[in-house]
Amino acid sequence: MPAHLSARLCSLALSLLLIAFALPAFAGPFEDAVAKFANDDFSDTEEAIGVVASSGNKLAFPIISALQDGRLMADPDSKKVYVTGTDGKSIDAATGEAVASVPDSASAVRLNNRLRRSVDAALGSLTLQSPDIGTRLQAAQSVFKSHEETALEAVDAALAKETNRSVRVALGEARAAILLFKSDATEVEKLEAVATLKARGDQEALALLTGMGDQPASVTKAATSAIGSIQNSLAVWSMVQNAWYGLSLGSVLLLAAIGLAITFGVMGVINMAHGEMVMLGAYTTFVVQEVIRTRYPGLFDYSLLIAVPLAFLVAGAIGVLIERSIIRFLYGRPLETLLATWGLSLVLQQAVRTMFGPTNREVGNPSWMSGAFELGQITITYNRLWILLFTLAVFAILLAMLRYTALGLEMRAVTQNRRMAASMGIATSRVDALTFGLGSGIAGIAGVALSQIDNVSPNLGQSYIIDSFMVVVFGGVGNLWGTLVGAFTLGIANKFLEPVAGAVLGKIAILVLIILFIQKRPRGLFALKGRAVEA
Repeated sequence: MPAHLSARLCSLALSLLLIAFALPAFAGPFEDAVAKFANDDFSDTEEAIGVVASSGNKLAFPIISALQDGRLMADPDSKKVYVTGTDGKSIDAATGEAVASVPDSASAVRLNNRLRRSVDAALGSLTLQSPDIGTRLQAAQSVFKSHEETALEAVDAALAKETNRSVRVALGEARAAILLFKSDATEVEKLEAVATLKARGDQEALALLTGMGDQPASVTKAATSAIGSIQNSLAVWSMVQNAWYGLSLGSVLLLAAIGLAITFGVMGVINMAHGEMVMLGAYTTFVVQEVIRTRYPGLFDYSLLIAVPLAFLVAGAIGVLIERSIIRFLYGRPLETLLATWGLSLVLQQAVRTMFGPTNREVGNPSWMSGAFELGQITITYNRLWILLFTLAVFAILLAMLRYTALGLEMRAVTQNRRMAASMGIATSRVDALTFGLGSGIAGIAGVALSQIDNVSPNLGQSYIIDSFMVVVFGGVGNLWGTLVGAFTLGIANKFLEPVAGAVLGKIAILVLIILFIQKRPRGLFALKGRAVEA
């Protein structure tokens, strides 16, 4: 071999060897940024977050997501960084290659509050281009909350491509939040940002405007005006929210009291065991769900629809049994009736404690009653909304039954004049039994509804019996429309008094007002004509 050819081959081999050894030293910016996570320094971690998020690398999202969840592990000895998946498998964060195990010396990369905001912003930036509208909307909201300057470029890029109206609005709000705190943003940009946040008008926008620090005089003036406008708007929405809470409470009171209004109005019976009928309905729901959970889990979403007629039958049957065995011997003796039903309520509570135990029982929410949605600046939960609609449906069905059925006609006749009804051939004893059963059955389905918002325990009915009597007396004994108006009036009044006087004083104030009202109108808002007046 010629000498010059041999020398060239040696030079080539030496060059290749030097390049091979030098390759690790020429790692890209992404790899360099990933390695900084192993330095255990907050400044280096913040810098690494920014570089990784803007790198466009497919590993960026898994790395930042793992950092947020505490699954990004760094080895200070080898300066290697690992992503541990939710399935327990791990990969090298720089290369994406699977690793058998993470070294024992590796630990989770630490975060502080500032870094958590940076992580939120980075994740928001990484998901702004997602094909899913919901993901993009959530990402924009995440950037709005963090308002990190590093996300501005990604927000602008996403805003230029976005076609969905809701996402565009959210991106505009996120951009405004960033510009409001951006030190080199122009005065015009800050004024536009203030206007955008004023249009948003919620508590988060108010917090940003309140905490934006020193700003030019024109921006400060605009922010002050926006803060006042948002506060006024939120005060109005707060009243609307209280009104909704009042309607929700009123629907619960109506559902609990409507059966009592029937028995009290038709029979003149002070039934202190009415709350226990509510309790029996709630426990019927619990039993139905337990059977469905163990044998037919696919039917869980239909559990309440199954429980409603069963609760009505169970409570109604027990109500008829109580009337036939106890109440019918005590007509015309209200004090004895009160004492007897109060003692019966204690017996029913103890019976339930013996069968189911004294502790609360779990009753689940079907999927269609879970969650909530926003309406303006108020939050409406699905379970409360369904209970309100259910209550109104029960009220409408009961009114139709009283007006268009033979039993309803007989009940109204007995209510107006028992003696005349009996002389016309109406079996008042049978009407009394069916009326008591109907009132108890409605209390049972009230228990189905209350099981979704209250603890199912032997004491469940005691929480509503006094309020139910107040509703019936305030609205007018035996008058269903009076019960409806009374329930919603007391519910709304209670929710508006609670923020001012507190829960306990609010209830006391309501009770005092009812006493004063009854002094002026002893028969309630809607006085019933007929036998109730004569009595």
